[in-house]
Formats: sequence, structure tokens, C-alpha cells
Amino acid sequence: MTGLGSDPHITTDTHDDTGNTAASIFNGDSSSAAALAESEERFRQMAEMAGEWLWEQDPGGYYTYSSTAVYQILGISPEEVIGKHYTEFLTPQDKANQQPYATIHQPFYALINHYQHKDGHQVLTESTGLPIINAKGDLVKWRGVDRDITARKHFQDALIESEKRTRLIIECSLSAIVIMDSYGIITDWNPQAEKMFGWSRNEAIDQRLQNLIIPPRFRKAHRQGLQHFLQTGIAPLLNKVTEQVAIRRDGSEFPVELSISPLKLGNTYIFSGFIHDITTRKATEAKVRQAQINLAIAQSEIKIAQRIQASLSPSAPIKSEHFEVAGFCLPADQIGGDYFDYFFRNEDQLDMIIADVSGHSIGPALFMVETRSAIRTQANGLGTPAETLTILNNFLFEDLDKADYFITLFYLQYDITKNQLSFANAGHPPPLLLSPFQGECRQLDAEGLILGINKKVIFEEKTTTLSKGDLILLYTDGLTEAENADGEFFGIERVSDLLIQYSQQAPQKIIDALLEQLKQFRQSESFNDDITLMVFKRG
Repeated sequence: MTGLGSDPHITTDTHDDTGNTAASIFNGDSSSAAALAESEERFRQMAEMAGEWLWEQDPGGYYTYSSTAVYQILGISPEEVIGKHYTEFLTPQDKANQQPYATIHQPFYALINHYQHKDGHQVLTESTGLPIINAKGDLVKWRGVDRDITARKHFQDALIESEKRTRLIIECSLSAIVIMDSYGIITDWNPQAEKMFGWSRNEAIDQRLQNLIIPPRFRKAHRQGLQHFLQTGIAPLLNKVTEQVAIRRDGSEFPVELSISPLKLGNTYIFSGFIHDITTRKATEAKVRQAQINLAIAQSEIKIAQRIQASLSPSAPIKSEHFEVAGFCLPADQIGGDYFDYFFRNEDQLDMIIADVSGHSIGPALFMVETRSAIRTQANGLGTPAETLTILNNFLFEDLDKADYFITLFYLQYDITKNQLSFANAGHPPPLLLSPFQGECRQLDAEGLILGINKKVIFEEKTTTLSKGDLILLYTDGLTEAENADGEFFGIERVSDLLIQYSQQAPQKIIDALLEQLKQFRQSESFNDDITLMVFKRG
């Protein structure tokens, strides 16, 4: 910030409010000295109203004046400040850095200071300091102001975490300070006001405020509000922060955040306005609102996709006197790339499929849907597992190749009358087969390459006869490759042991037990990859 009441640069060519030069002030002109005293008193009153720490230092950097705001900022009284060197209140990291400002005799703006509060916590301020030079060119004193930005810095650091912090994204800018008298005439105009509105200080002083920064459609209301306050002492916009529309020199309008404080001097008022350009914030808020709309649309679309995906999986286990089969898919994200299915190809034949599309988001989910559609299209034919995989690979190859995805898939057909199981594999983890009269699981596997890698692939097909009570577990690698906090995999051996342990249970109970054991192993309800399980049990 810059000076609040009078021109902060007092030099031989700078005039005070009476038109006398600064030289006459320092040479003892009583009327000019009185004007200077009044200007400084007005300066200090406004600093107190603004809640900012106004200070003055002698040429050596020792405080000669401090406003009461220092107590709010640093927890110390003005009396404790006066006579102390300015570096005594800085943290060690700033002491060396700030020394040069005492010797170069140049103004500094928006300097970040780290102070030590009386209770021990660190306070950040944004500091502006101006050297006061007499007619001889000698440094008389320093005058400056510190604004507490500790809270603002805190909110800026936490900005990505919430929409509330997004609203504070532009609060790091300095205020434009505009002062007008009770006639609406500008009496002071700081450098930030010059930058914000495009009028120099010399051009703005003695002009009507409404003509420079208030859009024409609001000027009548401004005049009426000013007169109403002068007559009644009541004004709804005073002593509070409001959002308004301002106008630049080029006629362009922009949003501002405005706080106005009335200051009574004798029988008249002056009004100090602290103005922030909130164009960036408004644009950010608009982007946030649009992002929220886009997010809501995306979430709605995801929910629709979830419902569609859920509807494509079997709605319930199949249970008959000959067998029972159940499956479950747990996506890592809202939409997964795993797929399982079981259906009757005819009254004597049950088809079972488990597949894993690389990744686990919307892209893989779309390929999962495409795969299911292609399989179901072949359901009315006489294709064997190997023939079906060949057709799928030819059908999906180009799409998978372009999208840089691939699919692992295991296909089984169970002939109910013959108790015969045929199967083919496209690079998927082999299912586990457990017979009730055996104490260990064996893998069902056949040669075959992942779908989407080569155009022409030969898939091996194998058959086996199932005995009463035989149990088959099909799974995706999200099960065996799940890791605990120590980096240990859940692993196929642990899966086999659990399958043996729960083999007397129904398929759905086995699935529930496996998932519960996996969550305990992971110490988590969430997983890094989709997990799909399917259990077939011959009756």
C-alpha cells in the first residue's frame, strides 16, 4: 500500500494540500506545517480504520511512530515498538534480507515480511515503505504500512482443496486507495488506483469520483447515496465489503470488491475507498461453476454407464439339480474393465466367460460391452470355445489395436448331459479346479494369445469330465496380484487354500469368503485393480 492521506513522496517539487512546496514546510512555514500535520493525522486515522499497521522510522531504521494496529498484528503495543530497530521484530530469515532497504533510500512495495508474534507464531505481512526527503535531499524519515496477509497466505496454500479457497485465489493483489471529500471530489489517488483505473494521480485529483470510476448508469444512485448519508448519517454500503462494477479510463467495465470508510474531520467528512479488482476471481468462479456443471454431467453419465454395465452382468446365480454358478465384479473405479457372464446356449449346454480388459475406466468398460455383444451374438450358433475366441479376436483386433488395449479371456462350455467341460484360453489366468476327493487344486489351462495382439491366433481347446461336487473358480488377476502394506501379493497359493477351506459352501458363499479374506489381507475396502470372481459347482 502507499500513503493514505497525503502524497507520500515529499520532495522539493511535490506540493502539499495548500499548494506550498515541501521545502517551505521544512523551512518553517506555519500554514504548510499545519496542512502537513492535518494530512498526516488524516493519514493515520485512515490507517487505523483500515486495520493496517502504519509506522514511521527515523533514517537509521528505528521506529518513531506506530499505529495501534500493531497490537492486532504482532500482539505488542505501539509503546513497545517505538525506539526499536525494525529488524528486531523480523524472523532471522528476513533480518539480513531487509537491511539494504535502510540504505538505498528507495521506496519498496509489496515486500513480504516474516514477523514473530508475541505469542510465538509467525506473522506474514505485505509491506510498503516510502522515504521522506526534505528540500535539501536529505532523508528525514521512513513512512510505511504493513498489511497482515497471514490468513490470506494460508487460504492460498489450501486453495485446490475446496471451492471456498478458489474464491480467495485473487486476494493477493494490493488495494487501490481512493479518497474523496463530501462533495464527491477526489483528494487522493494511490499508485494502485493509477494502475487499476488508468488515470494518473495528477489527472484524478480534484476530479469528481463518479466521472472517473463509476459507470454512468450508477452515478445518480451514487449522488443520492452520498447526500442521504450527509443528511442522515445512514448509508448501506459503508463499512462493509461489497461487490460493485467500476469503469476504466478506456470505458471498459470490470467487477471490484469495495469497502468504504467515512472519516469525520471537524464538521465535514472524507471517504476512503479500498478497492480490489476481482476480474480474475469472477472468471475463476465462472470456471468453477462450469466445472461443477461438467462434473455433474459426467457423474450422471457415469451412473448411467454403471447401471448399463450392471445390467449386462448376470442378475442372479443359476442353480439347478445339476450345477450352481455365481459371479461378482468389484470395480477399482466407478466403472471397471472386467467382465463375467454365464448363459444357456441351449437346454443342455452352459457357457461361462470371464475377461479382463486392460485398465479400469470408461475406455475398458466400452470394450467390455463390445466383447459381451460379440459373444452374445454367437450364442445361438454352434461355436466351440476355441472357435468363439477366434471370432472374437478377428472382430476386436482393429479396435483394440487402435486404442492400445488388450483383453484376456477364458471361455468354458459345460455339457450338462455328458458332464463334459470344454475350454479355451486367451492369455487369462487359468481357473482352479478342485475335486472333492483331492486335497489340492489344479489349473485349467490351454494355449492361446491375448486378444488384440495378433490378427491370426490359433487357440487350443481342451476338455475334461466333471465329477459330482467338482468346483471351479474363475478370477481376474486383481485377486492374486492384490498387495498388502508390506508389498506381499495375495497369491495363487492363498487362493487355493481358501478354496479348499470353503469348498463345502455354495458358490456365492465362497465368493463372499474370498472377498472378505482379501479385504482383511489388504486392510482396505478398496483395490487398485478390478476384481472379478466366478464359481461353478457341479451338483
